[in-house]
Amino acid sequence: MELSVVIVNYNVRYFIEQCLLSLRKAESDISLEIIVVDNASTDGSCQMIRQNFCEVTLIENTKNVGFSKANNQAIKQAKGQYILLLNPDTVVPEDTLPKCLNFMNQHSEVGGLTVKMIDGRGSYLPESKRGFPSPWTAFYKIFGLTSLFPHSKIFGQYYLGHLNPNEQHEIEILPGAFMFLRKSALDKVGLLDEQFFMYGEDIDLSYRIIEAGYKNYYYPECKIIHYKGESTKKGSLNYVIVFYQAMIIFARKHFNNKKAKAFSFLINIAIYFRAMLSMLHRVAKKTWLPLTDAALIFAGSAISIKWWEFYRFGSNNVYPENYIKILIPIYIVLWLISLWITGAYDKPQKKLATLKGTLIGTVAILSIYSVLPVEMRFSRAIIFILTGWTFISTLLVRALLNTLKISEIFEVNISKRVGIIGSPAEAQKVTEILHTAGIGNQPSILNSNEIRDEESKSISLERLSDFIRLNEINEVIFCSEQLSMQEILQCMLFLSPTGIKFKIAPYQGNSIIGSNSIETQGELYSLDIQTIGKPNAKRYKRLFDIVSAAVIIPLWPLTAWFARQPFYILGNAFLVLIGCKTWIGYNKSENGIGNLPKIKNNVFNISSEKNSNSHSIIEANQLYARNYNVYTDTKTLLSNLFSKMIKSK
Repeated sequence: MELSVVIVNYNVRYFIEQCLLSLRKAESDISLEIIVVDNASTDGSCQMIRQNFCEVTLIENTKNVGFSKANNQAIKQAKGQYILLLNPDTVVPEDTLPKCLNFMNQHSEVGGLTVKMIDGRGSYLPESKRGFPSPWTAFYKIFGLTSLFPHSKIFGQYYLGHLNPNEQHEIEILPGAFMFLRKSALDKVGLLDEQFFMYGEDIDLSYRIIEAGYKNYYYPECKIIHYKGESTKKGSLNYVIVFYQAMIIFARKHFNNKKAKAFSFLINIAIYFRAMLSMLHRVAKKTWLPLTDAALIFAGSAISIKWWEFYRFGSNNVYPENYIKILIPIYIVLWLISLWITGAYDKPQKKLATLKGTLIGTVAILSIYSVLPVEMRFSRAIIFILTGWTFISTLLVRALLNTLKISEIFEVNISKRVGIIGSPAEAQKVTEILHTAGIGNQPSILNSNEIRDEESKSISLERLSDFIRLNEINEVIFCSEQLSMQEILQCMLFLSPTGIKFKIAPYQGNSIIGSNSIETQGELYSLDIQTIGKPNAKRYKRLFDIVSAAVIIPLWPLTAWFARQPFYILGNAFLVLIGCKTWIGYNKSENGIGNLPKIKNNVFNISSEKNSNSHSIIEANQLYARNYNVYTDTKTLLSNLFSKMIKSK
């Protein structure tokens, strides 16, 4: 056996499906085995592998044992002369494995090899090659000097930014996404260290390979697609903590005591520093636009009131000071809430969201105005003036942000023009998936045979450019039945500078996978659309939680006699009100929720059946996510609140 490919999977069904399909096409004349270790996924990954990939050896763990231990499970039974540790969110072109085998066979001194990785946008991933994380190298990365000076030999050492990514180099650290290892080297240095649950195990193993006298190489003649590169995870606070704690384990293992203590001290400072930055970033990201709107409305109100007083009464200070200090802030809060409800803070923003939010807020303000004491009803005219100012100012802010490219708030208004490159049968299937995903525009279709040169049969990049330009396409979907992964990769690299988005449709799958944004960490179109993850569904769910909790708390003394677990309900009502919990959510499962959109911890499950098996739990959760609506939450909440009264009847 020449090669054993080891893949550890955890709830990335669509990605691993595409990865395995690419490996199936890449086998060629290689003597190859594929071993997948599943860490208790709940998204149907194992069932899909058993049904569609009978050639794969599947190891199913009953719990998530971590990346290192899962890899070791497979390595212990691997029969290959070489071992490839491969991430499930990768796509391997047809020439990659033969070229890697050839290189390793010709260089007996090489213990490990990695290749050039690009993301789903066709951009080079700097983590393709890395240097040894010495204390100073870690310091430069932690405090941002690596990002400021990426090509510096000193500050850019973590990603070896001074080395040309298109040239072959001897390196120190192999990325865990693609580690092509000599089995005899592994036998000598040992398996992955299971102290590392996730992250850091690749650094530790690479270091031990070099210590044993072998060399590690970066080999850019081969390229792979890696959807979820390191850059997609580094903004996560959990990633920061887990990754840097792994660095502490590495330091304690390989540095002397004094050096390890200094490194650990530095890392702990970094964790607190990055945690603070992460928290401030999250708060600022959610509040800066509403705060900007509030400031502009308040400034407009101060000017409008002065103008109206002079226009209407010929003097200033006619209205009491409390009018500005109390009522105007209340008006602003009502407008902001209405703007939020109508989607004016979504990204991208819905059409007419700003106008709808302003009008709904005005109706709410006038309703409150009508029941105020006479002495507090100062002026309807000011309310109407501020209505116009609120709409104009909020609209202008969004238009300015969009024009300056600071934030693509009106991206929804940019027509998505999709181009499909593949056979007619593939194009029809892709079109069906797009319509299911809500992409209503009819895609442009180009038969993949039409962009091949008649003599060489190679891809004509000029014809591809003409097709995209003539049809004004801004997103390309490559079908992989007639196009090889090498050809798809070639097209992506060619088109990458244009900003066009890419997706790949596996020739035997029911999904279309892409990675167009580090925010989304991989975009997916599939036949299983999950409504609960959409911005408007999240907003309506949160609004339902707030309103229902606000009703339940004051009425609790009256309903406690009829409700089940009244004190449990009251305590959780406060947690729901402040946003720590949601009333209704997924059925509990020891393996989590799989690939479903994340929601807050729930008070009540969507299903009340206690003896459901794992399959029915998964189905119920998927149905809830796919068909979410407020009526379902309302019905389930009432059922749980008053189940005692219902049963007594």
